[in-house]
Amino acid sequence: MKRTHSDNPQRNHNNHRWLLAALTLFWLVGCNHRVQDRSSSPSVRPELLEKFEKIRSLGLHQEKAHEFLRLVTSVGGRLTGSSQADRAVELTARLMTELGFDRVWTEPVKVGHWVRGEKELATIRSSKLGTQSLEICALGHSLGTAVEGLEAGLVEVRSFEELASLKDKISGRIVFFNVPMNRTVLEPFAAYGQAASFRVHGASEAARYGARAVLIRSMTFRLDHNPHTGLMEYDERQPRIPAAAISTAGAELLHSWLQVDPELKVWLRMNCRQEEPVTSANVIGQLTGSEFPEEIILVGGHLDSWDLSPGAHDDAAGCAVAIEVLRLIKETGLKPKRTIRAVLFMDEEFGGTGGRAYAASDNRNGEKHLVAIEQDRGGAAPLGLAFSLENLLDRLKPLLYYLEPMGINWLRTGGGGVDIAPLQSKGTILGGLIPESQRYFDYHHGALDGPETVHPRELELQAVILAIVIYFLAEEGV
Repeated sequence: MKRTHSDNPQRNHNNHRWLLAALTLFWLVGCNHRVQDRSSSPSVRPELLEKFEKIRSLGLHQEKAHEFLRLVTSVGGRLTGSSQADRAVELTARLMTELGFDRVWTEPVKVGHWVRGEKELATIRSSKLGTQSLEICALGHSLGTAVEGLEAGLVEVRSFEELASLKDKISGRIVFFNVPMNRTVLEPFAAYGQAASFRVHGASEAARYGARAVLIRSMTFRLDHNPHTGLMEYDERQPRIPAAAISTAGAELLHSWLQVDPELKVWLRMNCRQEEPVTSANVIGQLTGSEFPEEIILVGGHLDSWDLSPGAHDDAAGCAVAIEVLRLIKETGLKPKRTIRAVLFMDEEFGGTGGRAYAASDNRNGEKHLVAIEQDRGGAAPLGLAFSLENLLDRLKPLLYYLEPMGINWLRTGGGGVDIAPLQSKGTILGGLIPESQRYFDYHHGALDGPETVHPRELELQAVILAIVIYFLAEEGV
């Protein structure tokens, strides 16, 4: 039997570690460890203000970031290892070349290749209430069912503790993790991080007690019929069973039917499978520094996405912003002292192999990444900036007065992302622009994440702000 991506325990361990790092970074990035006071901010040098104004005026007049987002999303969902992901690599490399960046290239990345297959099907079958179809989708890495599908009774649980308490009732059944995102948590990424543990670990925890499959309530505050996918991982010590997300409306319906008929059954069929790893690529473009070319300020997003939508907020938006940052600086005629680099990482969704490959590449020899910024929180309006080093916050403090009208209200410690995390051990400062996120999980990993949900002006504001911050860092250093 051929060894697949998910059959490699060491690789699973690495993917699991980076997945947890990603979930943690998602909510830590906005933590208010220290908020900078604007009242005593020194003024920005007039010659820099003039350059900032050129960037702001050009960006808001043209709004090119949304054009770039539409280009990335034009290929559809960019599941790692898919032809759509390959097409996105080609299109974005060509775009950056056409924009005239000083250097554009790709770097190979070995990625897993999970295939969803035909649309998943699920039906409730009750002797008391009849039958009702459910909207489900397979979770990434899940294996499929037999061709004829799988039918079993259900056990509904709302925690791993409840799962353990019902262990004697689980064998041969489907476990239904009906755990909503906690609406009382103000930070949506924090609520997501709490609920995502059931998506990641639920299948193996249920398999421990003999479950045949799991259904996981989708991670969204929205009540609708769109299931949200995402990565799950198998514990090598437990049997592998199919894992699917169920829409929030479907979860509510299934819960209500179980109150009337606890003996109902659910039939489901999933056609997903794991294929052999393939080679993809990170896409890189840069404006080379005029005085310190080996010192790099990086801005990036991840080029891959899930396949249920074109992945506009997650993360065509981050890729579009990274490209627009470089375009704005180039088109205004600015010549940064340090290199400014845009990196479109491949394979963030399936374990972060693109970020690790970038950091480990021999091409990094002789390079020193001063700051790395990752945009992976959607394309909504800006709120603030977060960086991992307090000293850098002090350096950026003079910019607050100028950036405030564009939406930047604070500087905080935090920031980062799964793709740039491997650079931190090399002394790189990590950061990011934090946008408004209350609606983000309406779209995240689901069918609604199309380009029409991203407002062109809000996305352009992200690019303008980051172009100003990054040009400032490229000129002044850290």
